[in-house]
Amino acid sequence: MNPKDRLIVALDVETEEKAISLVERLKNDVRFFKVGFELFISCGPNIIEKIKETDCEIFLDLKFHDIPNTVSRAAISAVRLGVFMFNVHALGGYDMMKEAVDATGTEATRSGERKPKILAVTILTSMDEKALKKVGISDNIQTQVLKLAGLAKDAGLDGVVASPHEVKSIRKAFGKDFLIVTPGIRPTWAVSGDQKRIATPKNALDAGADFIVIGRPITEAKDPVFAAKDILKELEI
Repeated sequence: MNPKDRLIVALDVETEEKAISLVERLKNDVRFFKVGFELFISCGPNIIEKIKETDCEIFLDLKFHDIPNTVSRAAISAVRLGVFMFNVHALGGYDMMKEAVDATGTEATRSGERKPKILAVTILTSMDEKALKKVGISDNIQTQVLKLAGLAKDAGLDGVVASPHEVKSIRKAFGKDFLIVTPGIRPTWAVSGDQKRIATPKNALDAGADFIVIGRPITEAKDPVFAAKDILKELEI
């Protein structure tokens, strides 16, 4: 795949102006952008339409986690927004994920909209073994991630969001057609911030990731275009 088709830039900014400015500056080099809580809550669904006008694709990162009926309705709304991909929390359980898959397919067929890819968030990249135990999960991270990825696959999801540390084991267990999106990506020249389970862009792809998500190393760089080009060059090696 072209490196441009693997990089997702996280628009973790607070205003439409900042988000669209970044998209306009980066769109010649970046095809995919992630819209998360901060931007979506600040701007509402209108930000999705604004980004779509630039012919770029959107990963809606709202991590749906609620009762099955509520999540299925949120999934329907995601289809109507025309996003490329959205996610749910695997810890919401099989029924919640299955209803999201079913609702997405039904709405895409009814409306004629493209069916978005659905990913399950496994364990957040800000968590380590100690943090996992504090919330009552005794399994190590690798074991828990594989359990949740298996549950997501059984429910019919397209793939998972997982740290680069679990990519190899997920790929081995679930095959080449199961999408793996990896946040926690930090170029060698960037600080880790609040991320704990991290890797470089090249290492994540070599491990088997389909997409890498990078935010601050690009969006907070003095020259975001230069930073994005530098990362894409690394991915070509």
